[in-house]
Amino acid sequence: MRDEEKDQRVRPGWLRLGLSALSGVLAGFAALAVAELVAAAVRPQSSPVIVVGGASIDATPAAVKDWAIRHFGTNDKLVLQLGILAALTVLALGLGVLAVRFRRVGAAGVLLFGAVGAAAAVGRPDSTGFTEALPSVMGAIAGALLLYVLVGYLITVRRSPASTPDSATGPAGGGLPASAGWDRRGFVVAAASAAAVSAAVGGVGRSLNASRGQNAIASRQKVVLPSPGSPARPVPKRAGLSVPGISPFVTPNADFYRVDTALVVPKVDATAWRLRIHGEGVHRPATYSFDDLLRRELIERDITLTCVSNEVGGPYVGNARWIGVRLADLLAECGVKPPYRGGPADQLVSRSVDGMTIGSPVEDVMDGRDAMLALGMNGEPLSFEHGFPVRMVVPGLYGFVSACKWIEDIELTTFDSYDPYWVKRGWARRAPVKTASRIDTPKPFARPKAGTVMVAGVAWAQRRGIDKVEVRIDDGPWQEADLAAEDTRDTWRQWSLPWQAAKGTHTLTVRAADRTGAVQTDARARTIPDGASGWHSVAVTVE
Repeated sequence: MRDEEKDQRVRPGWLRLGLSALSGVLAGFAALAVAELVAAAVRPQSSPVIVVGGASIDATPAAVKDWAIRHFGTNDKLVLQLGILAALTVLALGLGVLAVRFRRVGAAGVLLFGAVGAAAAVGRPDSTGFTEALPSVMGAIAGALLLYVLVGYLITVRRSPASTPDSATGPAGGGLPASAGWDRRGFVVAAASAAAVSAAVGGVGRSLNASRGQNAIASRQKVVLPSPGSPARPVPKRAGLSVPGISPFVTPNADFYRVDTALVVPKVDATAWRLRIHGEGVHRPATYSFDDLLRRELIERDITLTCVSNEVGGPYVGNARWIGVRLADLLAECGVKPPYRGGPADQLVSRSVDGMTIGSPVEDVMDGRDAMLALGMNGEPLSFEHGFPVRMVVPGLYGFVSACKWIEDIELTTFDSYDPYWVKRGWARRAPVKTASRIDTPKPFARPKAGTVMVAGVAWAQRRGIDKVEVRIDDGPWQEADLAAEDTRDTWRQWSLPWQAAKGTHTLTVRAADRTGAVQTDARARTIPDGASGWHSVAVTVE
């Protein structure tokens, strides 16, 4: 640079603003790619998107979580991750534009977001220590350096009036003195190289992260579930109705609902898995391996599970045949007594490998019901999505107070001394499943033909059983539906009613009564804090 040139940057024009924004995106891409690679050496759950997503879930109010589940269903985690990536893209664009004027500030902004990711990683419930911060830190350093380098190609200096104008940056570029001080060719080469290298690094990282689960996959493939010592009784032939559109009596594993907070499904190696039982009133603390459980007497039971986030008429309920170890037997071997027999603990806190904590009443898991540590579902080892290698299943309780997946720790304590994950966020400490019913067919806004229309669905009242289901057409009288045979009081029950449908628009409503004589309430209640209530209705137009 000649002496008469001043080290004064020219205000960037639209072209360089666009390229600087692109620099920010490339820096963000590089940061995530490097973080993915480093996470492969630490553990997949330490990836910035995962830890920030997990922290976002933890900080989200219960009502917003419930709204997300209601509107996005099992895609809520995908929507969250896409939202995080979209937000990061917008921030990267902004940092890129800022960096072309304030180069060091832009790079420092990338480092700042890396610090946020690092703090979120270390603060996760399942964090294994400060090594969890490495992916975010290393990714941020790589992104900051790349942004600093790329923006360097775009910085222009103001030349003296004697300098030859650069027609490419005339008035359209901001009306400032022309300059040839920014390197177009260098930027293109550097940007293209950065994109290619980042893609390769990210690909390697994703491949390595995927390979880390191979041991878990292999361990699941080797599992052979033994015959249960206490098999489930055969399902009555009339428990399943042949009505098109009704939910099958047994929910296929692939269709069984999944509601949890895990952005990455844990893949646990069954050969390395251990379960610890300890806490108040545990006179003989114990640790069990997966093989230890397989060698015990197994029970097999048909049990309907319900999520507390299930709205009236919602899909988050399913029935399956579970096989596992009776939980009360394990607790008794450890010297645990329920409160009504003088035990000091009234809460059983189960912990998942991903840090989730779920609190269950000790009296409910030791009162004779078929509470179990489940190893299999519908004749197969649990899938990873549903908790392999071991999960809890407790009939009659909503999942958020009973159904811990990927369980690795059971601690006996009291409700007064500890609030588990969902209780801290406004949900109830105790949550028995409410009596409920649902119309499966016809679907809302269906247009059936006039004549006989079969109205059918399912009803459930775990631990009590369904005694009666009634259907009302418009504001007419309640009509008793035909009930399918009952399997057990812990499973749902199908029902049907032939309806002589006349042309016009009609509203169909259903309600159930359980064996205590209680009729399902029509009072509408939100899912928070202890489950939704109300009658399910559908509107149809008969043609």
